[in-house]
Amino acid sequence: MATTNAEGAGPAPSADTDPRPSPEPSKSTRAKSVTGTRKAIAAVFLLPALVLLGALVLYPIGYSVYRSFFDQAGTSFAGIDNYKALFTDDTILTAVKNNAIWVVFAPTVATALGLIFAVLTERIRWGTAFKLIVFMPMAISMLAAGIIFRLVYDQAPERGVANAVAVSVHDTFNESAGFPKARPLPVHPLEKGAGGSYVSKEPVRAGEAVQVPLVGVAPAKMPGDARPAKAAPAADGDRITGTAWLDFTRGGGGKPNVVDPEELGLKGLKVEAVKDGKVVATATAGADGVFTLPASANGAQLRLPADNFREPYNGVDWLGPSLVTPGIIGSYVWMWAGFAMVLIAAGLAGLPRELLEAARVDGANEWQVFRRITVPMLAPVLAVVLVTLMINVLKVFDLVFIIAPGSSQDDANVLALQLYRTSFGTDADLGIGSAIAVLLLLLVLPVMLFNIRRMRKEARR
Repeated sequence: MATTNAEGAGPAPSADTDPRPSPEPSKSTRAKSVTGTRKAIAAVFLLPALVLLGALVLYPIGYSVYRSFFDQAGTSFAGIDNYKALFTDDTILTAVKNNAIWVVFAPTVATALGLIFAVLTERIRWGTAFKLIVFMPMAISMLAAGIIFRLVYDQAPERGVANAVAVSVHDTFNESAGFPKARPLPVHPLEKGAGGSYVSKEPVRAGEAVQVPLVGVAPAKMPGDARPAKAAPAADGDRITGTAWLDFTRGGGGKPNVVDPEELGLKGLKVEAVKDGKVVATATAGADGVFTLPASANGAQLRLPADNFREPYNGVDWLGPSLVTPGIIGSYVWMWAGFAMVLIAAGLAGLPRELLEAARVDGANEWQVFRRITVPMLAPVLAVVLVTLMINVLKVFDLVFIIAPGSSQDDANVLALQLYRTSFGTDADLGIGSAIAVLLLLLVLPVMLFNIRRMRKEARR
């Protein structure tokens, strides 16, 4: 039953249809935020953070800009001379060029590997364990990673893993030299030939026993199955025999050009018979150093080809001037590919599976699904990873400082390392060091602004 107003003119308006304006909020209510916290109290809690932000961020930035306009001593105004030096000094220009290489390649490769790992680990049974292994390098500090890769890239194959692999692969397809430092003594019946070979001083004759003594091979480097050398007997018929051995006796007492009991045969040594510049016969010394040539070698000169004496393959100079920057980038990718994989895998887990299955039902193969659906839908996550790594590589210092040896540090130089060397070296120039710091800030700002705009755009969706 409807109620009426005091004059009986009609039903009384309900609370929802009351035309009268609601009362104004009190001054104390307006002074509070949504959570009820007073602005003054909020300012008190924010003040310590603002003071630290000003003292640790804003003041250093401002002072660096100010200091960049003064000379090395800081007493005379230098104008833009320090900034001119950034684009005229060869060392700093190398650092700028290397930073550009870092920004282009390191984030791209790390993000691409992270995407590949994230997609593939969804298809394997032990995906979680694989992700854990790939992510584990993130738990290692840059200093420790630098020490690890300094050892990995060591030139000596017995210490450096990279060169141990390179030498193993090379020696699998290319036969290594057996006696790289072997040579004859002046009193031996051999002389130096063309291209690092050795030839006999006199032609060989059928029925003769030829002596091929060499020195310069450490006994420890001799083949493990080499046996004591034997003096070859004179061959029957038109054949030619000979002995190739290490003409060295431990402890002394041996005679030159004579096969002594403790001297070892040069197993595997190649011998060629040469007539008129052409090889007419070849032989290989056995475990006791004995070899035999056919009758066609009669009257020929013996030649020990240079392949017997070439230096063994020692791998790649990973920390040399040409490869030091790619090598250090490889160590960075090893560390940060796991970071990229984890973020991309989280984004991949949120993709609507019905779209992927619908594409497969429509006849798309896995590559088409990956290229046309997975990657476009992961674009926001890929942008986050890429921008984060770009900011990170602009500040890279530890890896370059630890991994690059002194002889190659100028070739691997980056801006952060040059900032350290210029500001704290023996001939410190804080003016140029401050200019480098300002340049680094200017390089980071566009990437940070892009990231902020992208995050705001995502928040408005």
